[in-house]
Amino acid sequence: MKPRLDILLCAPRGFCAGVVRAIDAVEQALKLHGAPVYVRHEIVHNKYVVEGLRRKGAIFVKELSEVPDTARPVIFSAHGVPKSVPADARERQLNAIDATCPLVTKVHREAEIHHKRGRHIIMVGHAGHPEVIGTMGQLPEGAITLVETVDDVAALSPADPEALAFVTQTTLSVDDTAEIVAALQARFPAMVAPHKEDICYATTNRQEAVKAVAPQVDAMIVVGSPNSSNSQRLREVAERAGCPLSRLVLRAEDIDWAAFGALRSLGITAGASAPEILVEEIIDAFAARYEVDVRQVSTADESVFFPLPRELRPTQPA
Repeated sequence: MKPRLDILLCAPRGFCAGVVRAIDAVEQALKLHGAPVYVRHEIVHNKYVVEGLRRKGAIFVKELSEVPDTARPVIFSAHGVPKSVPADARERQLNAIDATCPLVTKVHREAEIHHKRGRHIIMVGHAGHPEVIGTMGQLPEGAITLVETVDDVAALSPADPEALAFVTQTTLSVDDTAEIVAALQARFPAMVAPHKEDICYATTNRQEAVKAVAPQVDAMIVVGSPNSSNSQRLREVAERAGCPLSRLVLRAEDIDWAAFGALRSLGITAGASAPEILVEEIIDAFAARYEVDVRQVSTADESVFFPLPRELRPTQPA
């Protein structure tokens, strides 16, 4: 007889509106133009999604220099790109389509406005993440400084402490960011904050759901890719909220069964770029070993929708 296992499913989980828009952009481009369609960087940080699109005819490249001179569509990923990338695409007359998440574009616009108003910008984020590279690349060299920790804040020495503003990466831990922002505001009281929180609604909602479930379970699985910032943050949030074991898992085949031991309760969530089919696959894997009872714990309702990039929207009949 199989042991009993209570599974608490976090809601919201999985795809956010920006990810849905980006994936739909690639699929719509393939539908309208046929294969191949070029995509600069992974459209979203999920290997399963990327491989699925590759099978349909998407060609993923690291840089535009890998794209031949062609009329085929070239799509920029949801994370956003430095200004030099669309400029290069225009110069080469490439058929570029920007699938940057509108919430990332909002951060880009804020940074540009602060720069025009003579403020130096501090960006809270993770070095090397495509979103951070894209945001910092909106402004001239030296106009924006990256901080990753409270210690980085202590080390700042801006030319004019009265002319500062900050922006943040959209996929950070809400709690970590609050700590860094508090340190910034304590050191530089005149610093201008975003009009509206930069951390996106989906990141916040998924973290709140994990905080509600984590103290109730023996272990937490976050379905997502290791290079997904928001998925990594969910794993950290679960640990911090008191879950004894929190693991990031891409697919059922990656589960380390030895690590989970004698479970009685399990929480499951998914990063914003992880499809629901992978959540179901992992539930099925546990159901093969346990008598599972699945219950959803919902902390927010999401109804956000972003339309496709203009070039991919259906043309209205005259």
